Amino acid sequence: MHWSIAVLMLWQFTGMGLRLVLGRTPLVGFFVGWHQPVGTVLFLLIVIRVIWALVNRRHRPDHGAGFWGIAARLGHLALYLVMVIVPVSALLRAYGGERVFAPFGFEVFPAQQPPIDWMVTIGEALHGELAWLLLALIAGHVIMVGVHEGMWRDGTLARMAGRRRAGL
Repeated sequence: MHWSIAVLMLWQFTGMGLRLVLGRTPLVGFFVGWHQPVGTVLFLLIVIRVIWALVNRRHRPDHGAGFWGIAARLGHLALYLVMVIVPVSALLRAYGGERVFAPFGFEVFPAQQPPIDWMVTIGEALHGELAWLLLALIAGHVIMVGVHEGMWRDGTLARMAGRRRAGL
């Protein structure tokens, strides 16, 4: 599930990055056209991932003590919180907005007439900004995997890929 979420987030950030760099083009339109459906799938996977993490929290490898252990715990907590808040803010904006929310053509929320301004305002304020924060957290996550593999050689990447180190 980790890697499915990673691939879908890469898709989302690629589309939004291209939008910033290229503006409105057919290529960007293709990515942006899939942003809502992919985001919906991402949200469902994230909810499942959070539930899985909570159910399995006692079976997860220990983060350890000291600075790095605390940093790992806080980093993972921040990742999970922001991963949830980003799509929830988009859903809030969609629910309060004047357009139908219909990922994959299935109406989830009707258009609001008039729009619910406070929902749209909060959603617009949080969704994009926190998404870029999420990208920074993901970059930190990837960097720390590199540290685990390159410096500490503790098998973290193998565990993330679903393989266990011998002796674990």
